[in-house]
Amino acid sequence: MLSFAAGLVTLALILVELNQERSLSLRILYLGLAYLGLFACAHLAVRRWAPYADPAILPCVALLNGLGLVVIHRIDLALEGTVFPDGSTWDPVAFKQVIWTGIGLLLFAATLKFLPDHRMLARFGYTFGLVGLVALLLPGVLPGFIAPTINGAKIWLRIGPLSIQPGEFAKILLMVFFAAFLVSKRDLFTVAGRRFLGMDLPRARDLGPLFAAWGVTVAVMVLQKDLGSSLLFFGIVLVLLYIATERAAWVVLGLGLFSGGAIIAWKLFTHVQQRVANWQDPIARYDVVGGGYQISQSLFALATGGIGGAGLGAGRPEMIPESNTDFITAVIGEELGFIGFAALLLVYMIFALRGLRGAISVRDSFGKLLGGGLAFAVCFQVFIVVGGITKLIPMTGITAPFLSYGGSSLLANYILVALLLRISAAARAPQRIAKPKPQQPAIADQHTVMVERPK
Repeated sequence: MLSFAAGLVTLALILVELNQERSLSLRILYLGLAYLGLFACAHLAVRRWAPYADPAILPCVALLNGLGLVVIHRIDLALEGTVFPDGSTWDPVAFKQVIWTGIGLLLFAATLKFLPDHRMLARFGYTFGLVGLVALLLPGVLPGFIAPTINGAKIWLRIGPLSIQPGEFAKILLMVFFAAFLVSKRDLFTVAGRRFLGMDLPRARDLGPLFAAWGVTVAVMVLQKDLGSSLLFFGIVLVLLYIATERAAWVVLGLGLFSGGAIIAWKLFTHVQQRVANWQDPIARYDVVGGGYQISQSLFALATGGIGGAGLGAGRPEMIPESNTDFITAVIGEELGFIGFAALLLVYMIFALRGLRGAISVRDSFGKLLGGGLAFAVCFQVFIVVGGITKLIPMTGITAPFLSYGGSSLLANYILVALLLRISAAARAPQRIAKPKPQQPAIADQHTVMVERPK
């Protein structure tokens, strides 16, 4: 399956070069072989440290990552020689993404090697929760020269020449915390309160964790102006609560709280009002600063792609702002069409289903919650991204997992994949049958030995 993914990526590179009327060279073949070698090393790491892991997860990731590299390279070609208003020119980023991929696979292998059992994470659940909470809120409280505002959101930390998005790692740390917390306090959340409209509502004194999660999401929305991270974080909390308790009342209450917070934010904050106005009618705000130009160009690209697409390398990704990060799925929709876009979503669906299958099959409750949360996080993030570029929901500004350019997202997602493989390996590993202890004969069957008293 990895060879098949490498073949598709190499073919996609050839199509890009042909449609850009560039001469083919052995460089493309070398790139395809290097890509195959990189993931072959990752495959060997899985065979060495998680031999029973699900065999379909890593090939899905390899295909998504490879397609992302191809599209980023195609965008580099489209923007080659572009001069921006400040006098700077476009700096190609495809090679940087290859480096981030290599670093991500190193973290992937290190996670498999140094985490032989996923249950070890439960011991540090509260520590991970504190670190994750600090990492999530830190950019919102630091000054601008350390945490700059980029595209209206304050979610980055700048350390010298490098920038990091701590929220990507906080997502995993907080999932570990909530999984450990819900396992240890499950009885607290399953005690029924009053019954209303056919649902067993929780007791008022048990709503503290839900209000705490809601408060954190509102703080992220206010301090960082980041709708995507707040929606993603709160959605993960609600799903973990539902998996742990199997009660829809938690989901209904959570959605009510988030909707109320979103409405209040819409009334109070200008950036939220702009996002909602752009969502309602992007064409009417096409020429407004901070208006609907970006989402309008995304819709035009998807319409241009139609059913079969314009072809890899034959679209106009330079017409879409932030085409290699937030709107990379719009570029894929234009050049691969509805058929290619649907196939991309099917790959994500296979990845999520295999992750959920491992979570269902694993024997411990912590692994079930953590695996379910990790698989859902990727699936829900894709929904937020695709919903934004198709105007199903307001644009949130988060990146597509494994596709978009960005080191923080790629590194965090490869750690997430390693954890899913560790959980699936535990679920698929054969149970060790203890050797039966030799049965002692009954007392009635024992031989009687006459012993003389010593004189």
